[in-house]
Amino acid sequence: MHAVLLTGATGGLGRWLAPRLGAAGLTVLLHGRDKARVDRGVAEVHAAGGRAEGFVADLASLAEIDGLAQAVAGRDDLTVLVNNAGVGFGAPGAPRELSADGYELRWAVNLLAPVHLTRALLPTLRANAHSKVVNVGSLGQAPIDFTDLQLEREYDGVTAYRRAKLALAVWSFELAEHEERQRTGVSVNCLHPATFMDTGMVRAAGRPPVSTVDEGGAATLRLILEEHGTGGFFDGTEPARAHPDAYDPVVRDRLRAVLAGF
Repeated sequence: MHAVLLTGATGGLGRWLAPRLGAAGLTVLLHGRDKARVDRGVAEVHAAGGRAEGFVADLASLAEIDGLAQAVAGRDDLTVLVNNAGVGFGAPGAPRELSADGYELRWAVNLLAPVHLTRALLPTLRANAHSKVVNVGSLGQAPIDFTDLQLEREYDGVTAYRRAKLALAVWSFELAEHEERQRTGVSVNCLHPATFMDTGMVRAAGRPPVSTVDEGGAATLRLILEEHGTGGFFDGTEPARAHPDAYDPVVRDRLRAVLAGF
């Protein structure tokens, strides 16, 4: 039996996915920040006839990400990593927030956390044949100001979120190309599940829902369970293009340098 590590599994899209992944025959390594909600998620997977284990970690802390990685690294059944956890726009006009390590919060959770966790788990994924990384991104992307990565000058939650999601797409493409060159057998894809799904994250931002969690969930589940090559970006179930900057060699070089020093 194969296992999937699903981050952000206790609410929204992640909560929708977890029992369905279990019902599909995967052991769900279910991550969340709150133990009670993680326990609830594990129970929901069990109720759907699946197998699950719970893991508690705050992905705004690199130390806690390390702890999560150490808890699942070396498993001979881990073949899928779904980087789903994220922080949304925040309430309109909300102030700038920092992670436990002093990074702007949306940059930390929406980009640095998946980068750090994936790097830590790559040896395990490479050791297990035909593994995959699925990064939950967004079509809502904005150009990155490399002179102010932490948005210290003019903070805006929407811009912070969208810059991090552009960077996530760029990094996904870079990682896919690297793994393909090395012939490791690890595929990497990024997707925009659906626009403004009816989740707590969207409601907290004061945005009216446009899509259902069912729509975004079905698209994400398809990418997890089926083979769709590597290095792709998907809008729901359809192949799509990320922001033009995601394909700009200068942007990619600059982000590569930033993440190399992280």
